[in-house]
Amino acid sequence: MTLVAGVDCSTQATKVVVCDAATGEILREGRASHPDATEVDPEVWWRALQEASAGLLDDVEAMAIGGQQHGLVLLDETGHPVRDALLWNDNRSADDSAELVEELGGAKEWAERVGSVPLASFTVTKLRWVARHEPEVAARAATAMLPHDYLTYRLRGLTGEPTTDRGDASGTGYWSAADGYRADVLDLAWGRPLATPRVAGPDEVVGEAVGGPWAGIALGAGTGDNMAAALGLQLGPGDVAVSLGTSGTAFAVADQQSHDPSGIVAGFADATGRFLPLVCTLNAARVIEAAARMAGAGLADIDRLALSVPDSGGLVLLPFLDGERTPPLPHASGLLHGLTRHNATPGHLVRAAVEGLMSGLADAVGALEGIGIAPRRVLLIGGAARSEAVRRLAAGTFGLPVHVPEPGEYVALGAARQAAWALSGAADPPVWAVTGETREPRTEDLAACGGARSRYREVLDRAMPLLGEPLG
Repeated sequence: MTLVAGVDCSTQATKVVVCDAATGEILREGRASHPDATEVDPEVWWRALQEASAGLLDDVEAMAIGGQQHGLVLLDETGHPVRDALLWNDNRSADDSAELVEELGGAKEWAERVGSVPLASFTVTKLRWVARHEPEVAARAATAMLPHDYLTYRLRGLTGEPTTDRGDASGTGYWSAADGYRADVLDLAWGRPLATPRVAGPDEVVGEAVGGPWAGIALGAGTGDNMAAALGLQLGPGDVAVSLGTSGTAFAVADQQSHDPSGIVAGFADATGRFLPLVCTLNAARVIEAAARMAGAGLADIDRLALSVPDSGGLVLLPFLDGERTPPLPHASGLLHGLTRHNATPGHLVRAAVEGLMSGLADAVGALEGIGIAPRRVLLIGGAARSEAVRRLAAGTFGLPVHVPEPGEYVALGAARQAAWALSGAADPPVWAVTGETREPRTEDLAACGGARSRYREVLDRAMPLLGEPLG
């Protein structure tokens, strides 16, 4: 049996799976937590990788890293970080993103040059922020990397040419699937030359790990977390994945790159040579956790409370608790509207939280449809997908069959599948089984969720002056 390992370096934790390269069966797993922050010392990720993989890597022949997208890791000439990494969910560069969009000639110009219009989460905006606010730090920086790039480079002992992949590179805002790195965009953001990793092929072995328990293990190129999840789920035509983690995402595979001048759909590349149009929200699972806390309840009570009422009784929650990316409202906060004596109950509050979360993600799926994606089913993943209430209301809100794969670490699994592909030398990734259950929309849920989504849109439109006008 040939063993491969996949790593998910997410916002909240590092997760490692060891799989049979032929079948994808998970044989070993490990996990280590990260601090809840918007900037992190990359050494934290390295220690977490050591902890999560301890005792797991015997006989492993290849591994790859799936990492949180957009994070900025700046290294000096010796390969060491010059400051803490700025993560995707750090919104301090919101004003910089608006300025960059204007300076390059507008949103349409950005969409045409790199496939996406940069929001505060994109790496390019963080470059501008550091260059402007921390010139002493910027002066010491020689190379810009993404989180998965850094860990792959660290596994190689900081030797040789650093590498990335087309999927994660497409989320920087300065790399184009058509043209490669855009020096004009980098110069605009940074103001001087800055080294970037070589973009490796999807099935390339980029080197060997050195030292420690991974010595001698072949390293795949790695990729961004959403691209790795698409690999792990083996998305096909008609599949739209909706992920409910720290952030919410809706994405699908496509044969052509999208160029959405609205900035809602990011025109990412995937980890196989195709494309991954994606819509992201900053707020997902933690919205429901916050509502449960407000209701004086715990996570175990969410399903009971949300399903104890037939609808939210007119209560609407705009779930922008940490600002928002889609719609682009980086300075917004959450808004609870329509409170009455009738609906001032824990059940209505938690129900409104689930409905608000699902309505925002239904808008995300609608944006994918707007660029030509024709969804036949939704694959629901992430921690919140384990909730019965979320599954039911997702099917009702999307109006499509909702397939819920068996709970698993699909980013890490996708990275492992990439490692198996690189090791095999085959033309295509191995085919691994993805099991789970499918929920068809229920008539009563279609009616209730349709009404909830209409109220959500109405309240969002009316509340825009309170939330702050969208960027761009």
